[in-house]
Amino acid sequence: QVQLVESGGGLVQAGGSLRLSCTASGSIFTINTMAWHRQAPGKQRESVAGITRGGSTNYADSVKGRFTISRDNAKNTVYLQMDSLKPEDTAVYYCYVITVRNNRYWGQGTQVTVSS
Repeated sequence: QVQLVESGGGLVQAGGSLRLSCTASGSIFTINTMAWHRQAPGKQRESVAGITRGGSTNYADSVKGRFTISRDNAKNTVYLQMDSLKPEDTAVYYCYVITVRNNRYWGQGTQVTVSS
């Protein structure tokens, strides 16, 4: 089992920045990919960014060049640096991990609100 605790959400004006953090506990040695997803009101949950244990990253087209995902394996933490935020980035952001056995775990979510 893996437990995830997110932090860093909040209210920011358009053009501003926020950094989300997600710290894993439990069977952390089994974690391979760490990622962020988001869900806006009335919309499906979507992938935002992901990073493997080796550091390979991927991003949704909508956030490329604005968001940066990183991880500190020693701290079992993944970060999402969000710059140049837009009102359409408003959503609940969820931390998500995939283990080497393909088990998947979600965090509880953190609200990000971008005002225009």
